[in-house]
Amino acid sequence: MSSSTSHSRQSKPDVNLAEWYPQFQSCYRYFLDHAQHSTPVQALAAYMNIRLPYQRSPDPVISSASASPSPTGAAGRAKPPSGNNAGPAQVVSLLPYIRRLVATGHDSPEILRGFFGEDWVGGIGSLHDVERRNYLFAAKSTSWMKVKQAYDLSPDESCPFLTPLREATEDEIQAAEATWSEWLAMQDWMLGPRSPEIIKRKSR
Repeated sequence: MSSSTSHSRQSKPDVNLAEWYPQFQSCYRYFLDHAQHSTPVQALAAYMNIRLPYQRSPDPVISSASASPSPTGAAGRAKPPSGNNAGPAQVVSLLPYIRRLVATGHDSPEILRGFFGEDWVGGIGSLHDVERRNYLFAAKSTSWMKVKQAYDLSPDESCPFLTPLREATEDEIQAAEATWSEWLAMQDWMLGPRSPEIIKRKSR
């Protein structure tokens, strides 16, 4: 899989799902089975004011054996039991943790490795790149207060602070600018045959 910078040059990750998913599962298992039980990760999670899966009540997720991977959705929110049968596996999303690391400036390679293991580049690297771009878009599109609210999970898991995007590169900024322009074009319905690129070609 390509590096973080190469992912950021695309409006969405160009991912081979057959190759990506096993690496994502590796990150998922590492986070639940090892990282969340380590003191450094617990300390940083406390500092960022986000509960780890094992801390969630009333349905803590202690390991990957009791969880089902989901890259999107609520972080470790349990589904209620159905009838008299045991409830389904708890669904844990890694995205809220990636978002909180990005928003607080703690998304260094060393920290990402500590949270998600040695396969983090292949497993959550593309998601990390997208969340960095989303953070840039959020800052550009609205006020600080609304950005803050967007990164709060709940009243007791609010984001304690926001920092400018950590170590943004020129390539990353240019890619975000290009994608932002695409978004503005979509707002004006400049899509498909009306896209600026198509119109420019027709005018030649």
